[in-house]
Amino acid sequence: MTTAASLLNPDAFLSPLALDEAVHRALDEDLGRAGDVTSMATIPETIRAHAVMVARQDGVIAGLPLAVATFRKLSPDIKIAAHARDGAAVAKGAHVLTIDGPARAVLAAERTALNFVGRLSGIATLTADYVRRTAGTKMRICCTRKTTPGLRALEKHAVRAGGGSNHRFGLDDAVLIKDNHVAVAGGIVPAIERARARAGHLVKIEVEVDTLDQLREALSIGVDAVLLDNMGPDTLREAVAIIDGRALSEASGRIDRETVGAVAASGVDLISCGWITHSAPIIDLGLDAG
Repeated sequence: MTTAASLLNPDAFLSPLALDEAVHRALDEDLGRAGDVTSMATIPETIRAHAVMVARQDGVIAGLPLAVATFRKLSPDIKIAAHARDGAAVAKGAHVLTIDGPARAVLAAERTALNFVGRLSGIATLTADYVRRTAGTKMRICCTRKTTPGLRALEKHAVRAGGGSNHRFGLDDAVLIKDNHVAVAGGIVPAIERARARAGHLVKIEVEVDTLDQLREALSIGVDAVLLDNMGPDTLREAVAIIDGRALSEASGRIDRETVGAVAASGVDLISCGWITHSAPIIDLGLDAG
């Protein structure tokens, strides 16, 4: 039997709690207080439906576990056959899922399932494009916290499905001292010193720098990683040389598909990019039922 977990890449993880919460919230939003009044009014309870989820454009699929969980939430009698799994590249016209079950449940779950897969596949597809444009470099593409409120775990899963890596999931993952922290704390050195005094021994410390002088200042007292903000490729190459392996180097700031290749060629270890989540177009999929 096709289960939500079976549609994940073998190396991927998506919390069952996050999955269930997202599906419950989305169905509650769509079904409201009275349910799918159109299907209940037009389709007898005993009618069954056969439906196929079809990709209407090329892309990288993500979100199938959510689609399965959505259909099954409305009827445990729905049978689903998967023709792809998260992380798979599909061509226009490809069959992704086949669904058989009570017609009312299939139709009531249709839009929520498609919304999940379309949105997350868009993120996976854009991430895969960034990864392709940086092939041959040591750099990894990372997402940021610029995600849809309430859907961060799902969107970060989609980034992984597209071949990217995750930055921190929240403010509690690691210490990231940004420009406003530096301004309020009174400088880079006091900010790092206070962070080191408070952070647990397993908590990484990263600091954002805007200039090479700030970079040298941060390195002088030691950090785990430096976020090189809004630096061009030439400045990034100089920054990588200054770091010389003493910390992870992360480039960030307005990096799009046209510039990501040059940034990666600078030699940085990571590129963090909000575009892959906040600006990813959906992948068009449809559900053909009969």
